[in-house]
Amino acid sequence: MMQNHKSLTRLYFPGEIAAHGQCVLPPLQTHHVMRVLRLKSGDGVTLFDGRGGEYAAAVVSLGKSGVLLNVGARMPVDRESPLAVTLAQAISSADRMDYTIQKAVELGVMRVQPLESSRSVVRLDAARAARRVAHWQAVAVAACEQCGRNRVPEIAPVMPLGSWLGCAAAQNGAARLILSPRSSANLRSLPAPREVVLLAGPEGGLSPREQEDAQRAGFSPVRLGPRVLRTETAAVAAIAAMQMLWGDF
Repeated sequence: MMQNHKSLTRLYFPGEIAAHGQCVLPPLQTHHVMRVLRLKSGDGVTLFDGRGGEYAAAVVSLGKSGVLLNVGARMPVDRESPLAVTLAQAISSADRMDYTIQKAVELGVMRVQPLESSRSVVRLDAARAARRVAHWQAVAVAACEQCGRNRVPEIAPVMPLGSWLGCAAAQNGAARLILSPRSSANLRSLPAPREVVLLAGPEGGLSPREQEDAQRAGFSPVRLGPRVLRTETAAVAAIAAMQMLWGDF
């Protein structure tokens, strides 16, 4: 029987989950269950594979070979927002970028596009960029475990801002917004969209040239108020405001 005090533990399982079957957690999740959560045989958990829906499960055994779970029925639980938000975030320093991604996922963002901009403090070669994307994807998974989402947002490969703007300009249908404290427009003045691409700068902001390039690519500048927000706060505040105005808050 599942123990109630453990029933809210949510675990991401990176593979196919068979309803009414069994599964063995991979090493990373096994370590988390045994050393961090310290679950015991009989404890209840909720499994999700990141593609929608969740499964009630219970711990059968824990050992060197992994954690064995009994899996119950699939529950078609959907906690996604009706507002599809892509966050295009210029890369900031490690803790700040982690915070932005974590909170953006908790607030319902659908996709995150990390960007290299001229004022980005962090510079990544190809190998380091790939490692950072993998780390950010893990941050997104952990945020989904915490907040109850059953679909894991994609963290896209790092792109230079200029190259990405060329791709974004070719996309139709989405409202394209760039955060700018000098803009006279705010979110309330815009018609309600169903899809948004939000561009946010790094610690030093986007350069004047980058802002001009973004506007030529169809991005409309908006301000969040009279105060200048830090890079790790700006996008999070904007997404929260958009969810309040147009989403599921």
